[in-house]
Amino acid sequence: MNQDRTGAEEAASSGEEIIEAEVELEGSQSVEFNCDECGADMIWDPAADALTCAHCGNQVEVPRSEGTILERELSEAEGAQRGLGLQLRVASCDTCGARVTFEDLNTADLCVYCGSATVLEQEANRNAIRPESLVPLDVSREQVHENFRKWIKGLWFRPSALKHTKNFEAAGIYVPFWTFDAQVHSDWSADAGYYYYVTQTYRTRVNGKMVTRTRRVRKVRWRPAWGSRDDHFDDHLIHGSSGQPAGLVRSLGSFDTGGLVPYRPEYLAGWRAEEYGIDLQQAWEKAQQDIIAIQEQRCSGDVPGDTQRHLRVSNLISEVRWKHVLLPIWSLQYRFGGKAYTVLIHGLTGRIVGKAPYSWVKILLLVLSLGLVVAVIVMLSSM
Repeated sequence: MNQDRTGAEEAASSGEEIIEAEVELEGSQSVEFNCDECGADMIWDPAADALTCAHCGNQVEVPRSEGTILERELSEAEGAQRGLGLQLRVASCDTCGARVTFEDLNTADLCVYCGSATVLEQEANRNAIRPESLVPLDVSREQVHENFRKWIKGLWFRPSALKHTKNFEAAGIYVPFWTFDAQVHSDWSADAGYYYYVTQTYRTRVNGKMVTRTRRVRKVRWRPAWGSRDDHFDDHLIHGSSGQPAGLVRSLGSFDTGGLVPYRPEYLAGWRAEEYGIDLQQAWEKAQQDIIAIQEQRCSGDVPGDTQRHLRVSNLISEVRWKHVLLPIWSLQYRFGGKAYTVLIHGLTGRIVGKAPYSWVKILLLVLSLGLVVAVIVMLSSM
């Protein structure tokens, strides 16, 4: 099924008037979402799971069942739609490299990821591949603030004043990812090792005399082994951001791609979206590295015996398909002691990962306390 129509065009063809919209996918890339009650701008509200007017409170549901989520072959990149379908500007950070969009009414002053003030306003990349689908932001700003306060109060060995931090700002961001499906056939060979034990005698000195002792020594009997396996990769995620450390994003936990819905610009209304810094070809190269590493682990698990050596794996990767998707993450910045700190919040589960300053006074007191306890134990044991 072809998914060349926008969400507004699909709604019009089905006779359902969702919102007043002006859509031009080619050229201006502009979309406006106006309230049909008062004419004010509407934004996506994660708490209500709908477009909401900040002026009069009118809400409009965004149908999630319309359209088709496409998965494309690698050769079909040129046929993908371009741009996000919104009139946006971009804040490009000279420090971490992130390119995050913001709407015309907002001002880009600090990077939402690293807090750097060295951001340069640019136009959005209209030639960037449009997302095929996204998972709508589902954690509200109020929930983010509540989770952050709980997280910061639960930290150990931090300055006591940190628990009373009030100066923080959260930004909901749709982060770019690439997903890959692939069929993989792997042939492997290795030396399979089987443990066995022999009894050895040896001479040692006991109480000044040489005596004979015996001991069991483990040895390995090596035998050749080989085999093959077939595996399917479904929605293997590759982080497409240039502004967020991939390891920190992985610490947030997995994203359920079963919640993907066909891309509609309504979900981005009032929120930010990061342009991918890792393009399709670079993402596929990373995905191949992941697939090769995963298959080596799987084939290693197929080798019989107690241990192994000289594992060799040959992979045939076929039936590759990809999607460009947006997944929701909150980036929250707070300041303490004149320094900016950034934490990331999972846009679906609310899980928080990030850094916070340590209290070296508390750590020093702990070390001194442990040293005192050890000293007391040693003193008591010597009495």
